[in-house]
Amino acid sequence: MSDCCAAPGLLPFEQALANMLSQISPITETLTLPIEQALHYVLAQDIASPLNVPPHDNSAMDGYAFAIESLLASKTLTLVGRSMAGSPFQGKCQLGECIRIMTGAKMPDCCDSVEMQENTSTDGEKVTFSQDKSFGSHVRKTGEDIKINQQVLSSSHKLTAVDIGVLASLGVVDVIVYRKLKVALIATGDELKLPGHTLRVGDIYESNRFVLAAMLNTLNVDVIDFGIIADDFYAIKAAFVSADKQADAVISSGGVSVGDADYTKTVLDDLGEISFWKIAMKPGKPFAFGKLVNSVFFGLPGNPVSALVTFHQLALVALTKMQNAQPLKRTHLMVKCTTALRKSPGRMDFQRGV
Repeated sequence: MSDCCAAPGLLPFEQALANMLSQISPITETLTLPIEQALHYVLAQDIASPLNVPPHDNSAMDGYAFAIESLLASKTLTLVGRSMAGSPFQGKCQLGECIRIMTGAKMPDCCDSVEMQENTSTDGEKVTFSQDKSFGSHVRKTGEDIKINQQVLSSSHKLTAVDIGVLASLGVVDVIVYRKLKVALIATGDELKLPGHTLRVGDIYESNRFVLAAMLNTLNVDVIDFGIIADDFYAIKAAFVSADKQADAVISSGGVSVGDADYTKTVLDDLGEISFWKIAMKPGKPFAFGKLVNSVFFGLPGNPVSALVTFHQLALVALTKMQNAQPLKRTHLMVKCTTALRKSPGRMDFQRGV
């Protein structure tokens, strides 16, 4: 297969990222889901509002609705009805009359303004207004928030809880989304033991799969956990063959260095094509990316910090593109460092910070 890994030197980080993304193809399969089941899925359609929000002029306050012209003649108006949310005023009012109105209630056709109840006084059916008002005071206009046919969500947007609420408020029942990615997780190493087991001399507890699975779950992907595979060429190969048949992407941790028992890279080179290995970055230099028969693979280092950094900086970016989701937006800040940092030239360093 590819002999790119035998080439001298390290691939610059930005070049590795661009190389990887150029080989990533987004999924195309979609499904239709009820909105209550669509949280964190990626939209495969633009969503336009089927109605105005609010659907009619309504009151922004509890108070009294009236025609502004009425107050030009008198500060005291006659109360002739009520308008409640869900139970609008159905009658007619004339100049010199007003309507008791609640927040969110439809404005009567004969009224154009609202005064909050705190600025009024009542005496039976007479309501006196203590302040001058302007036309349209405390009225929310039809379509003020969202206009009919206005695009509210776009394809490739990952749905949040707030989005689900917006869709429900628009009367949307279901949406077309991209299916979930299937991601296989493999950890390799004779020294790895599951939490809860007794450690022998030289053993350590395996943690990478737990961290990676947790981060993948926040992406809303289906995680296929292959567990811990011993440092055996044939066992690792069998795991990768099975993972390739089931998943869109395969993520392994460990076995991509140059030790005698680091078989993962050898297996990947045997089953598929390694696009690159060894990046000019720290931590995370021994990161492998390439393609198997049906899936792409990300070979993460076994060191937990290196695995976490390469997942966030490389694999996560690629998986986001595979999901058809909008590219990640990372926040970059220039800050003054309070301690001296050591850095090797020609290498992208990722330092711990607070």
